[in-house]
Amino acid sequence: MRRTLILTWILILYLFSISVQSKYHSRSFPYDSEEAKVTSLHFFLHETISSSNPTVAVIAQANITNNDNNSSVPFSTVLALDDILKIGPESNSEVIGNAQGLGVLIAETSTTNLLWYWDFGFITGKFNGSSISMFSRNPTTAIVRELSVVGGRGNFRMAKGYAQLQDYIQNDTNIISELYVTVIHY
Repeated sequence: MRRTLILTWILILYLFSISVQSKYHSRSFPYDSEEAKVTSLHFFLHETISSSNPTVAVIAQANITNNDNNSSVPFSTVLALDDILKIGPESNSEVIGNAQGLGVLIAETSTTNLLWYWDFGFITGKFNGSSISMFSRNPTTAIVRELSVVGGRGNFRMAKGYAQLQDYIQNDTNIISELYVTVIHY
């Protein structure tokens, strides 16, 4: 009888240990939202389209024979970006970081839509070494566009929020965009 009881307990403990080891997650705990910080940022993105040193380049393009939207960049074009972030719109403004990422032209209509993934990395000041990740659709013909902040690193770890982007200057060689970013982070 005692032997049966011991074997039963061993079996129960074994089954319990198997069930604990088979979980891929831990218990969920509520987090204190009062620990969250809200940071507002304002800066300018400087993009050079055509020059001897562009900050955007086409890296892939579909083999499409028609181009109904009369764009120089047809549907499904993939772009790589390494834009400069500055305090102001002037070319001699202080550089505070760069925006690196990928963009895909996703709409072949009268409204050009781009799907952007950007990582805004800061190289000076309080946020030196930190970055904000954005992933969002960017309807380029809208005057003010809203982009989603989906993450970050460094001081912006676990970031979420949004950015409002508006073209400040746009010509054949440059696009300078003004960004207002609101970030919630811990």
